[in-house]
Amino acid sequence: MRLFLVILAIFVINLVFGYWRANTKKFSWQWILAIHVPVPIAIGLRFLFLGWDWMMIPVFVLVFFAGQFAGGQLRHSLVKSYHERLSSNLLVDMVSIIRRKWGPDITDMDE
Repeated sequence: MRLFLVILAIFVINLVFGYWRANTKKFSWQWILAIHVPVPIAIGLRFLFLGWDWMMIPVFVLVFFAGQFAGGQLRHSLVKSYHERLSSNLLVDMVSIIRRKWGPDITDMDE
């Protein structure tokens, strides 16, 4: 179970960074950071919860790149679907899309 949760966390973290990377100029500082900042996070998660097992390195590399790829594809898909300018932040864009789709009063549920 811990293995699955760590793999899921690494995928989600890289999904966010892949989304950011897709909105940057290739080989710029932001592009390089979007790829390399999640590396120590992924390594830290592995050490913290799973220890060090050489046999799992290919799995984690695959999950790392799958998250980056999926984040980039998600951003390209949202740009194509909504025909509008999006930010580099996945959370901000999702809130913006939800508010536009269901209206600004979605957060006013207590009334």
